[in-house]
Amino acid sequence: MRHQALDSNLFIENRAKLTGLLPKNSMAVVNANDVLPTNADGSLKIIPNADLFYLSGVEQEESILLLYPDAHDPKNREVLFLREPIELLQIWEGKKLTKERAQEISGIGTVKWLSEFPLALRDAMFSADEVFLNSNEHRRAALTVETRDDRFIRQCKRDFPLHTYRRLAPLLHQLRAVKSEAEIDLIKKAVEITHKGFDRLLQFLKPGVTEFEMEAELIHEYTRNRGAFAYTPIIASGANACGLHYIDNDQVCHDGDLVLIDTGSNYGNYNSDMTRTIPVSGRFTKRQREVYDAVLRVMRASIAGAVVGKAHRDWHHEAQMMMNEELLSLGLLTKEEVAEHTRDKPACKKYFMHGLGHSMGLDVHDVAPLDAPFAPGWVLTVEPGIYLPDEGFAVRLENDIVITEDGPIDLMKDIPVEAEHIESIMQEAAAK
Repeated sequence: MRHQALDSNLFIENRAKLTGLLPKNSMAVVNANDVLPTNADGSLKIIPNADLFYLSGVEQEESILLLYPDAHDPKNREVLFLREPIELLQIWEGKKLTKERAQEISGIGTVKWLSEFPLALRDAMFSADEVFLNSNEHRRAALTVETRDDRFIRQCKRDFPLHTYRRLAPLLHQLRAVKSEAEIDLIKKAVEITHKGFDRLLQFLKPGVTEFEMEAELIHEYTRNRGAFAYTPIIASGANACGLHYIDNDQVCHDGDLVLIDTGSNYGNYNSDMTRTIPVSGRFTKRQREVYDAVLRVMRASIAGAVVGKAHRDWHHEAQMMMNEELLSLGLLTKEEVAEHTRDKPACKKYFMHGLGHSMGLDVHDVAPLDAPFAPGWVLTVEPGIYLPDEGFAVRLENDIVITEDGPIDLMKDIPVEAEHIESIMQEAAAK
């Protein structure tokens, strides 16, 4: 792991929250993610399973967590299973977790090798009344690749067909939506690294620079601060910014254009997600500034409107209503078009066609109950935008916030976003 060691109390507390939701005499099993193949005999670096990490802090491939809070033997109530770090494995793949190190990371007292899992599973299955198994239930997930959890579910139903199986994902979504102070601190660390990366870009950008050179600056800053890209960055100059998920990042940044930068570092597997739109020349044109300020006003008002008890759909609709008025002032909508606005056919959709924000945490688009109102501890992105392909540019701005009883806290309030502030930094850098 690149990040500093995390306090195992985070994972101990997370397991306690989950076991508190499990019915009496039930058990749960969570698997690591697969190491995904590329071509020939190649493979990608493993992406830790967010649920397994949430409950154990373990990032190693093939790991399995078995929770059985009512097991007769206390040693069997929390059991972590790992690949045995035999000499051959470590020669070819490097250092692996020992039982002792896994205990330190997770706070789990019983750690066993994977070879012991089949018998331990059998013993638990024959004692438990209900079995909670995990799956990816993110509503936007592209479920085209079978996971270790999928295969495990199929194996369990084959080997133990008379058992009662339940879904673990809804319980984990409920828990993961509300971030603890320790989790928020990790997100703040990710935000801090993202801030450093953006500061670096403000010093670097000038006409003739390429989008991929800007990406390289971010890689440098994130890596030297123990971070990594939370997601593939969008570095979109000019009309490229009108493609919502443009990631080619291969064009030259021209004088007079804007560059939309959608990026974030992670830290300790917790993510940040920021968008800024800045002028290549160091100065906005009059039209660019008008559009920029309109988006900034909607972002600030939407941050203020993210309060406890509000439904996500209502929050988004409020932003659409504000955006309608901004687009009217910009000459992009008529009064008649605004008057015809409905929730199903928003007037602003041609220019602001995406969601206002999403939950964020161990996943960039984190899990959260869709129909639940905002609650204290939720972390959200706020990201309005205006896209003008006919004018060759777009503006999107995005900050990360925490919902609290006392109102939202803007985690990115210190990252430059006011147009004058950005211009002053860039012009000072150009003068050096």
